[in-house]
Amino acid sequence: MEKSMKKIIVIVTTLIMMISLLTGCGTQPSVSKPDTSTPGTTTPAPSKVTPEGESERYAETVTISCLVDNQSQLDGIEAVNEAALEKFNIKVEFELRPGGADGDNLVKTRLATGEMNDLCFYNSGSLFQALNPEQNFVDMTDEPFMYNVLDSFKPCVSVNGRIYGIPSGSTNTGAWLYNKKVYSELGLSVPKTWDELLDNCEKIEAAGKLPVIGSYQDSWTAQVIVLADYYNITLEYPNFADDFTSNKVKFATEPIALRSWEKLQEIYDKGYINEDLYTTTYETALRMIAEGSGAHYPIITFALPQIAASYPELINDIGLFGQPGDDASKAGITVWMPGGVYVPKTSENIEAALKWCSLYASPEGCAISAAAQLPEGPYAIKGATLPDNVLPAVKDMLPYFDSGLTAPALEFLSPVKGANMPQICAEVGGGITNALEGAEAYDKDCEKQALQLGLEGW
Repeated sequence: MEKSMKKIIVIVTTLIMMISLLTGCGTQPSVSKPDTSTPGTTTPAPSKVTPEGESERYAETVTISCLVDNQSQLDGIEAVNEAALEKFNIKVEFELRPGGADGDNLVKTRLATGEMNDLCFYNSGSLFQALNPEQNFVDMTDEPFMYNVLDSFKPCVSVNGRIYGIPSGSTNTGAWLYNKKVYSELGLSVPKTWDELLDNCEKIEAAGKLPVIGSYQDSWTAQVIVLADYYNITLEYPNFADDFTSNKVKFATEPIALRSWEKLQEIYDKGYINEDLYTTTYETALRMIAEGSGAHYPIITFALPQIAASYPELINDIGLFGQPGDDASKAGITVWMPGGVYVPKTSENIEAALKWCSLYASPEGCAISAAAQLPEGPYAIKGATLPDNVLPAVKDMLPYFDSGLTAPALEFLSPVKGANMPQICAEVGGGITNALEGAEAYDKDCEKQALQLGLEGW
């Protein structure tokens, strides 16, 4: 009997140990394999999975501050903030900054004095490079949420192979908005070559309507025709960005690059743009394209939500096409990557700020944002989809993305962008100087900035 009891005890003990081992295996965190389908993918460290029973939510509310441009649409960000409060017990307080040069100076001053907010919404690409990211921002390369960020966006917020930001929103494009009622009335088709666009403009002018709206009182809008042509440059010169950055090529001496400036001049020379272009504002131009008093408006598509807000009954009349080149079979579009969201090293709430970023840079965060604010274009987040009710002009972008007929704007691939480009473009686009003179002036402007950045080859 005693031997039988000992055997039973041994068997029971063994079973208990086996069950414990199996249960322990079942609670081990699993790490999904990163998506390496795109060449050049940066492989981050394995994901840190919260242990079972340990909540991601802080026991007490953590308040973090966020500096954002006062011209930004905030509905989507605020929706994510509400979700972050519920999920993590993180409360975000906004501070609005001015746009343009005043805003740039404020951001640089805050960083220099160590007084930057916990989260900073700012440009990606060339303007980001000017902020000395390695010194000022937290390195996010190995954060698990970087799995979600598209590889095409990462170079826009990277220095020396390290990543310092996440996308601040959806992508935009440099495109031509057009009034579909005008096109329907005149029997016009969406142009796929530059010559077809000029033919449409000629027919529009012959019908007594304005072919192209210029809003050069806001001089930044004068750049769009030149900048939006970059996709067409890449078709013939794929390495232009690298060669431009290393001073191996210039706009004035490379024919395909000079062509972008010639297109700007051509619209003026043919009389297709409004005579009062220097006194017409951006807001006036949005009204004109919505009402159809102008047929085309070359602009970056972050204009669409403002049109929808100001003229909701007219937004469905707005269509979109990429700036045409010479090959109809390769008609594409130039993409403006979203700005970045950065966490300064001086923040006292780095952990909470990064936790907020993990939600914002996820398909879940994009869905929350999209429910509150319709995206202006496809997201730069893997797995994020567009809702069915996006604006018609946003839907016009999708075939370009689906077919791979896109290229990031030059300023997202090169740190070199001359500060005086708006004024130079306004002079060419208004007939004060010609395309070659403008390109030469811009090359000199770029040289100044490249020297300031200490780039090799300049």
